[in-house]
Amino acid sequence: MHIAFTLCWGRLLIPTRNVQGILLFDKPKGLSSNIALQRVKRLFQACKAGHTGSLDPIATGLLPICFGEATKFSRFLLESDKHYKITAKLGIKTTTGDAEGEIISQAPVACSTQQIIEKLESLRGPIWQVPPMYSALKHQGQPLYRLARQGLTIERQPREITVFEIRLLERKAEMLSLDVRASKGTYMRVLVEDLGEMLGCGAHMTDLIRLESGPYSGNEMHTFDALEKVREEQGVLALDQYLLPPYSAVVGMPDLALSEAEATRLKQGKRLMLTAEIPLGWVRLMVENQYFLGVAEVLAGGEVVSRRLTQEMIPL
Repeated sequence: MHIAFTLCWGRLLIPTRNVQGILLFDKPKGLSSNIALQRVKRLFQACKAGHTGSLDPIATGLLPICFGEATKFSRFLLESDKHYKITAKLGIKTTTGDAEGEIISQAPVACSTQQIIEKLESLRGPIWQVPPMYSALKHQGQPLYRLARQGLTIERQPREITVFEIRLLERKAEMLSLDVRASKGTYMRVLVEDLGEMLGCGAHMTDLIRLESGPYSGNEMHTFDALEKVREEQGVLALDQYLLPPYSAVVGMPDLALSEAEATRLKQGKRLMLTAEIPLGWVRLMVENQYFLGVAEVLAGGEVVSRRLTQEMIPL
């Protein structure tokens, strides 16, 4: 994929460029999402980049990274459903709900596999979940995990999430392998802890892999080592071939075809009134079937209101 190259300057006078697109990055274990983002951003020499939903340092797998104009549509990926594979250990509870925390209790595991399957079924559907203290949620400007490390506990309000699918893939003694599809904001550690409580033995998460995020599959992920090798052998511009177009972030929206005149009107901040019947809701704006302009919302009566527009139209 070819991306136009322009030169700008970063804080340390390191040459950077206006990269456009979305990279499906395979985050390694041990890195926070933000550190992973900064490394990839430097590798691409990108002016602007952002990730689309944090993964804990213990977690690996799909972390979509948006560059340039694609960052305008990252919210749609943040709000999208996710797919994970979890490894959990029964019989041990930890302070963090995962393998990085200190052990706070141990109990014998006496449940049958059938009991595990039945308890998993009770976690399916719309449920209320209390966010963990060891999370990036903020309280008075401070991430909760920082307060937790100080020994503080802050009251958290339960949030409604949806577990679309949760099933047991494999059991080996106290170790479980689970497949989970859930809505945004679902904490996998909390699901594991809740399962452990229902089984009466406690549990914690030992491994987490994100397999899918919104429209993206982990089958198309790229590792940092592989990208670094491409840059060393072919140069930084060769990395752009691994970027997906910004409009792929909103692939689930219906397309609305615009003329150039209609596109200009929207770019000027004006509203459109369409005579053709168009379903209400969000749409992708496609100009003359050649360019992507952004997203808009179709209101009652055929009124089209722009919501997020690209600075320049992006070729399809």
